[in-house]
Amino acid sequence: MASHIVDAMTTLPQRPNSALLVIDVQNGVVAPDAPHREAVIANINTLVGRARTADVPVVWIQHQDEELTAGTESWEFVPDLKRLDTEPLIAKSYRDSFDDTDLESVLAERGVGRLVVTGAQSDFCVRSTLHGALARGYDATLVADAHTTVDLTAYGAPAPEQVITSTNLYWSSQHAPGRQGGTLNTTEVTF
Repeated sequence: MASHIVDAMTTLPQRPNSALLVIDVQNGVVAPDAPHREAVIANINTLVGRARTADVPVVWIQHQDEELTAGTESWEFVPDLKRLDTEPLIAKSYRDSFDDTDLESVLAERGVGRLVVTGAQSDFCVRSTLHGALARGYDATLVADAHTTVDLTAYGAPAPEQVITSTNLYWSSQHAPGRQGGTLNTTEVTF
């Protein structure tokens, strides 16, 4: 089940395996006008297929709060992505997918020390989870063409395309003692 994502150096002993995280690709999170929406979803589907073929865990993260109420259409994953009942589903209420969830125990049970991260939103839950993973000892690779965000320019944020580019640039050289970040495109990810 181990994958060769990058020259990984996870600090988690006895956890040589990789997992694919699909973060918040929900109807109420991934707007119809999100940059490269269809390509991002297609790339995530490609990665999910590769992970399944390689017997690599696919872990689905689903946000819920007062705007994304569990059981509503906006809370559901986009119709183009299909989670298998056997794949872990992590319900979260904070941006970092590790905070107040059982993600850590799910990954530990599967011997996972390396994460391949996809999803939405680039500047919120994706970035927070990447940092949370690195801080907890994981290697964390962001798939550069498999995440997106929404337009928050009305609130002073950069344009969505700039957010995606900035997130990729920022994470491309991210590392910590004994841990590695980095980015790859979908075509470069192997499990």
